Amino acid sequence: MITIEKAVPGDFPALVDLWEGSVRATHDFLTEEDIAFFRNGLLNEWLEAVGPYCARNDDGEILGFVAVVEGNIEMLFIDASRRGQGVGKALFNFARTSLQATKVDVNEQNRQGVDFYRHIGFDVIGRSEKDSTGKPYPLLHMQLSA
Repeated sequence: MITIEKAVPGDFPALVDLWEGSVRATHDFLTEEDIAFFRNGLLNEWLEAVGPYCARNDDGEILGFVAVVEGNIEMLFIDASRRGQGVGKALFNFARTSLQATKVDVNEQNRQGVDFYRHIGFDVIGRSEKDSTGKPYPLLHMQLSA
């Protein structure tokens, strides 16, 4: 069974480790320098700013996490070994129903992420040449279909 609860700062190191494993499995376009940059930002600033929620199993192990700001899914990452087990869908359903998430920005080069969001009902509504940190990784702006 999966439970979803607000993360606490003590969870953040585990979330960053989970994030890194997930990114290494899906974001093969990132350099080691990029991963270090994002890892530092997550640990020292971004997680605190977005207030993530964790998906946990019955043993309390973190399986994934999601963060939503103003209806936009800012982060949704799954433990790489738990992909395809319903964790992402559970986090999305929580984000949609409890946090009113209807939008997401996805790295265009993250085909698995783009395909996941399309599968659960999102459509591309726009594109940006750079990510939110100004790095040259195009983003697809997606919105939940009506």
